[in-house]
Amino acid sequence: MYRAWRNAAACRTPFARDSFMETEFTPWMSLAGGILIGIASTLLMAMNGRIAGMTGILAGIVPPFSSDWAWRMAFLAGAILSPVLFLAAGGEIAYAVPVSLPLLVFGGVIVGVGVYYGAGCTSGHGVCGMARLSPRSIAATVTFMMAAGLTVYLVRHVAGI
Repeated sequence: MYRAWRNAAACRTPFARDSFMETEFTPWMSLAGGILIGIASTLLMAMNGRIAGMTGILAGIVPPFSSDWAWRMAFLAGAILSPVLFLAAGGEIAYAVPVSLPLLVFGGVIVGVGVYYGAGCTSGHGVCGMARLSPRSIAATVTFMMAAGLTVYLVRHVAGI
């Protein structure tokens, strides 16, 4: 959940505009999500010998298809249908998109380029690679986190977006 503050002084920068976004801390929901991601990635590795990196999974369903496309489709269907089933059971997913559509698309393109040059995404490197103590994944995850921190600082505090 996001709360927008209409007070430019809250940003404490000379470049602040008229809003500030604060992200609510949700430790129990975050813990539950992390446990589910850990279980899913462990089961995929134990039963299929595969790393649960979304980039690699998606790459196998784009033509030309991989020979093991069936499990990839099942994994993606689970990732897509799980929130739908949660909502159907009466759950609620609070979300907000605090940026415009062009900025959202631009961010997606930047992430896609980073995933390509980083040879994987946060799920592959951060969850599975770190668990295997892969030096490449550790370096990639440190880079992701530093870039994320710098981006948040620049966008929220320097640009005031």
